Amino acid sequence: MVTGREVATGCQIIGNHRERIRIMLAPIDIAKLAVVALDDKMAQDIKILKTTDVTILADYFIVCTAGSVTHVKTLSDELETVLKKSEETPLRREGGRTGDWLLLDYGCVVIHIFMKEAREFYTLERLWSDAQDVDIEELLK
Repeated sequence: MVTGREVATGCQIIGNHRERIRIMLAPIDIAKLAVVALDDKMAQDIKILKTTDVTILADYFIVCTAGSVTHVKTLSDELETVLKKSEETPLRREGGRTGDWLLLDYGCVVIHIFMKEAREFYTLERLWSDAQDVDIEELLK
């Protein structure tokens, strides 16, 4: 498991050659990196929903609020930068034309960035109310 604010990377020495090995992050490690990145860029009301028992879509949904359209872009750019360092790239990136929401799909982790009004409209926490809440304070330590 990734600890603190470090990013997992790896290499293996074979003979005299150093070969880079892709370290697959566990879904919770991807979620942790995402939450730390969102927190660092001042995302508001960050929630993690563990959805493994309620859907096959993803293991975790992360939902947060941005203060402006520019903030939505800043948060998504930071997420992609941080997760790319661990060789995690989104399978899909979707967003509203107005820029008031954005979705980054990392397969096992789906990240939703909303402006306040869009978050209140979509009410994902209510839609996925059967999912287990994850304490983000534990992940931010």
